[in-house]
Amino acid sequence: MLFLADAYLSLSRSKARFTARLATGVLAALAGLGVSAQSLPPEVDALLARAKVPPGALAALVVEADPAPGSPAAPLLDWRAGTAMNPASVMKLVTTYAGLELLGPAYTWATPVYADGPIANGVLQGNLVIRGQGDPKLVIERLWLLLRRVQSLGITRIAGDIVLDRSAFAAPTQAPGDFDGEALRPYNVQPDALLVNYKSVTMTFTPQPGSAQARISFEPPLAGVQMQPSVPLSPASASAPEGECGNYRSQLQPDLTDPSRMSFGGSYPAACGEKTWAVAYTDPASYGGRVIAGLWRDMGGQLTGRVREGVAGAGLTPLFELQSPPLAEVIRDINKYSNNVMARQLFLTLSREQPGGASPEASRAVLRDWWQSRIGGDAQDAPLLDNGAGLSRQARITPRGMARMLQTAYASGVMPELMASLPINGVDGTLKRHQPTDSQGLAHLKTGSLRDSTALAGYVDAPGGRRLVVVAIINHPNAPAARPALDALVDWAARTARR
Repeated sequence: MLFLADAYLSLSRSKARFTARLATGVLAALAGLGVSAQSLPPEVDALLARAKVPPGALAALVVEADPAPGSPAAPLLDWRAGTAMNPASVMKLVTTYAGLELLGPAYTWATPVYADGPIANGVLQGNLVIRGQGDPKLVIERLWLLLRRVQSLGITRIAGDIVLDRSAFAAPTQAPGDFDGEALRPYNVQPDALLVNYKSVTMTFTPQPGSAQARISFEPPLAGVQMQPSVPLSPASASAPEGECGNYRSQLQPDLTDPSRMSFGGSYPAACGEKTWAVAYTDPASYGGRVIAGLWRDMGGQLTGRVREGVAGAGLTPLFELQSPPLAEVIRDINKYSNNVMARQLFLTLSREQPGGASPEASRAVLRDWWQSRIGGDAQDAPLLDNGAGLSRQARITPRGMARMLQTAYASGVMPELMASLPINGVDGTLKRHQPTDSQGLAHLKTGSLRDSTALAGYVDAPGGRRLVVVAIINHPNAPAARPALDALVDWAARTARR
């Protein structure tokens, strides 16, 4: 096979344009067979060996983002690029680019608020209905603005109930702990048409001067939940000497699985100073109601009834609609900080207007159709989607398919928004703490990591306006230890692009 490739490539001296296309086809065919068309850079090979990861666990492609006339048509590096791999959070690139094209960068999520009774003398004689439509950023500050708007309409007391309408999204079929058994990790929060504050609680531990206690503040407070106000300070120990924090979370001995209280049986190391710890609330179904009930009362509002689930009645006209930030801003949070729940909200939004409403199955169908019409290429290179966030053991894509999508995105009208959403190597987002040598500030990359997968994909800049697409994925039990090999590949691409 390699002999045939060499024979074909030798014709390029007389028929350059023809053989450039042919060479690309041969390289793609070789990659599809799992045959290497060229060697890995020595530094990448060495770092894979150091991590005890075989080269066959890596699939990578480095290619021009926008090949200019006369530039090489073949990739700079093609290493098993036709192999379907689990890309972890790099799959968010597919969701965010599809969202930009299908919804538009200026798209916003509306959260309409209804009253099903008259308002007189500060009293709503009926129910207040809040209808969620998938807003990924209905954080506590914006929820306060929503309720403040209600009060500005002259409502200080609700004689009925506050009704939460979540019907725009199908009910989740998974529990928060299904992925990895870590139900209290915020990244495992399930999507929700009325997603309030990511269903999470942020706890701040602050040692009190002259006291043997650390104060605990909870944001947001939850109605009907007892929250321990303080915890004893602990002195330095053999496991955490003076001046070192140690594993303060385990030392706190938290009990966070009871929906009615959040408490701690241990102590907090004085050497830790102030720390914050975010957890997903243990009863996600009641979270939104608890937050809204508590916030409404904290704002001086009165509620005769209760906060409950329901559906907005037909024919009701909204009092107003709270608009989310635009999609171009939302995808910066998704990609720069790898926000899983926001990615899943966007993924479901893609099918919200479909018959039957939003569901993972409907969104997968929308994305399959979009990929076929917009990206095209071989069917084997199309993504195998799960939840759109990459928090999955089943998701798959080939580096060749991902690179083709990034090349398409580079030539599209939404390229500036997509590129601006990617972390810059060594500068911000999930790459802020990286210390590359040759690609510092020159690479816009989405990274991904699971226990057996590490990946990156994006663009590497070079002087003269030249850009490369770099995609690299490792699937192996030692994949996290091999991350330096991927960083070395990015540096190699940056050096190569300068030549």
